[in-house]
Amino acid sequence: MLNTMINNWGNLGFLDLVFLFMSYALVILVALPVHEYAHAYTAYRMGDNTARWNGRLTMNPFAHLDIIGTILIFVFGFGYAKPVPVNPRNFRNYKTGMLLTSLAGPMSNLVMGFMTLSVIRVLFVVAPQTQAFALIIILLRTFAQINVMLAVFNLLPIPPLDGYRIASNFLPAKWVYYIERYQWYITMGLFLLIATGMLGNVIGAIYNPIYSLFLRILGF
Repeated sequence: MLNTMINNWGNLGFLDLVFLFMSYALVILVALPVHEYAHAYTAYRMGDNTARWNGRLTMNPFAHLDIIGTILIFVFGFGYAKPVPVNPRNFRNYKTGMLLTSLAGPMSNLVMGFMTLSVIRVLFVVAPQTQAFALIIILLRTFAQINVMLAVFNLLPIPPLDGYRIASNFLPAKWVYYIERYQWYITMGLFLLIATGMLGNVIGAIYNPIYSLFLRILGF
């Protein structure tokens, strides 16, 4: 329904493209810092000061940006920031600390995605539906979509993503040893899957039901 509403305004052309890239910039300047801050703050609350000592307990986007991860957002619509340094030996409870710290980032993206769609729902009720309104909706919708994609992407159980940190808590130690021993090759394989578009199909299969659920909850 949301896409239908936007399509009813017709082809917005160049301005549509400008606002699309503005939404990518919003992701880089807001979504990624919030994601990494969520990791850093959770680790801090669980007893580890490593992120704070390394200047990562901050919302400053320039403390978190990764060049390749930023480029991926503009090219593929999902990417990553510099991983927050964590020393799990400092956690009061090792497994709980790792689990919550790893989950914090992707969960922050899901919250941002849902809250942004909530703002769109309110705007449809209170704001006049002009072309300027349509451009703002495109900006917010794309921001919401990329946040959900970032959450799904980061929850994949592939190193160095958050999903692997979560999964490693439940894997046999021998498996973790071999995975981390060959992590460089696995990471290169991840980039290959991204470049060929194969990973996009996997992300889409998980992303679509989550995004659709958010829309149904909000009455779109």
